[in-house]
Amino acid sequence: MPFYRMKLVFWLLDINYEFADSEPEIRLWGISEEGRRVLVIHRGFYSYFYVVPKQDMVQETMEKIENMRGRLSQIVGTEIVERKYFGKPLKVIKVVCKDPAVLEDYAKKISKLEQVERCLEYDIRYSMKYMVDNEVSPCSWHELEVEEVKEGPNAQVDAVYLAKEVPRKVERESSPELRVLAFYPIYYSKRGSPKPERDPVIMIATLNSSGEAKIFVSNGDDSEVIRGFTEYVREYDPDVIVGFESNQKHLLYLKERSKTLGVDFSITRTGTEIHTSAYGHISITGRANVDLYDFVEDIAAIKLKTLENVAEYFGVERPRRIREYEIPSYWDDPSKRKELKEYAAECSRSIMGVASSILDFAIQLSELVGIPLDHVGTAAVGFKVEWYLIKEAHKRGELVPERVERPYRPYPGAIVLEPKPGRHEKIAVLDFKSMYPSIMIAYNVSPDTYVPPEEIKESEDYYIAPEVNHAFRKEPPGFYKEVLSELLKARNQIREKLKSLDPESPEYRALDARQKALKVIANASYGYSGWIGARWYIKPVAEATTAWGRATIRQTISIAKEMGLELIYGDTDSIFVKYEPDKVKSFLKSVGEKLRMEIKVDKVYERVIFTEAKKRYAGLLPD
Repeated sequence: MPFYRMKLVFWLLDINYEFADSEPEIRLWGISEEGRRVLVIHRGFYSYFYVVPKQDMVQETMEKIENMRGRLSQIVGTEIVERKYFGKPLKVIKVVCKDPAVLEDYAKKISKLEQVERCLEYDIRYSMKYMVDNEVSPCSWHELEVEEVKEGPNAQVDAVYLAKEVPRKVERESSPELRVLAFYPIYYSKRGSPKPERDPVIMIATLNSSGEAKIFVSNGDDSEVIRGFTEYVREYDPDVIVGFESNQKHLLYLKERSKTLGVDFSITRTGTEIHTSAYGHISITGRANVDLYDFVEDIAAIKLKTLENVAEYFGVERPRRIREYEIPSYWDDPSKRKELKEYAAECSRSIMGVASSILDFAIQLSELVGIPLDHVGTAAVGFKVEWYLIKEAHKRGELVPERVERPYRPYPGAIVLEPKPGRHEKIAVLDFKSMYPSIMIAYNVSPDTYVPPEEIKESEDYYIAPEVNHAFRKEPPGFYKEVLSELLKARNQIREKLKSLDPESPEYRALDARQKALKVIANASYGYSGWIGARWYIKPVAEATTAWGRATIRQTISIAKEMGLELIYGDTDSIFVKYEPDKVKSFLKSVGEKLRMEIKVDKVYERVIFTEAKKRYAGLLPD
């Protein structure tokens, strides 16, 4: 029963949806500005897809769809709306459905009508569509009017509310104080890799963000270990559970082991089971499961992604090394069991230490691209870019293309020069600032500005890519140009603001993490353009960008040679030259003036050793 109306300001941690009384309802899990854990239920949002009719068949298509509503009973509304598709205006039919699960099936049936060209946006998940449509972002603050509900769903929160309006974003730099729990389990197996149906969990070490450490140790029955850990999760009630390989291994192991033993392993805020969800992440409803392994996978400097190496890279406590096959010998020897417990505790401390370095970035990345915190790490970088583009497309009335399977069609990549093998002293690495995004902005390279050869008109003005001769309209600004310009502008503004802040302040940490997230998405946009799984994939966009990149590097090399700089190596968007400060300074200025792109000294090696192979070198920095 509703209680009373009030204004609620809360930070969105997790989102899911359920059916209640035959109606879908969005569930927003968050933390209020007073620090209370809350659940906001939003009813009345229905999902939809778009039908693109063939030319001049809008009304006829509308009538056909209306005639199908008797068979397609979940349709609750249709309307003709104006949208853009690859920049071209068109009229489409919006088909609204009560049950989001029917969208793909209904779109498939309607697409068979002879009047229909295609159906779009039937493959966007309900909770994501809710956030995109309403400009709701995970890991950010929102305000709305709510009614407190006395008898709500089963949820481990301080209050349950019914939304009376759409949440509105509130701009705040800092996140709330999150309750974080790090955990590390150890399994006992004398026969190869541990298997949950056979091998027990002998201990689980935990550490929370208040500094409280606990270790749940088996006394011959590992059901007590799992039960103790589960009860502790409920008692401490963390917002974020962090682990290392928790998605790939640990959470599923604990789930399967608990089933084998017949013990409860409900660590969600709803008392339900954990489950595998989008991009392979393990969902813990109402909490965020953050697997740190997902965030270090792309760090090239960490060759072998072990917890020990990751901890060392981030400068936090490195646990001693005990190999998996050695665990039984430590456990079976009473004199060594204490060392095994210390190892587990060290692992939990290492995980918490790495989390303190990664969580700020993960939170900012989640808010930027719109993917919830628990699976922004598991989503491939292409999906991160794509969700950012989907958000931006919606703001512009641009329809989201379907995801289709395509054969891989290679195209020439970036230039990688043959290195001068041997040892070299005082070598400067000169790096173009956001080279590929800058190229896409400078030449208006975008799926909606690309003009096929048969559509080129003498009356229009185009940028023509070198080598490949692909044409792109100079006006109006393309979708990619607008989006990338905003990303780079936002990053530059943040970097300027950082100069005036105390590096130890919470605001500095949040903004620094934000600018890093902006950089990741801006730089990944070029790779996205050439990814065959991309919704906005058009091969000439990737080919042209790479061609302009090669031309830029060639021109840069030519300028360097003209100025007498000794070139040692070149790779994609950077060149290595003998460091002569005055010459390098003049060179940077000349490149900026001639190529309209910013190039800077990234680092200066005291000495570098190059092999004859490309991308194989070792350098020594002054520090």
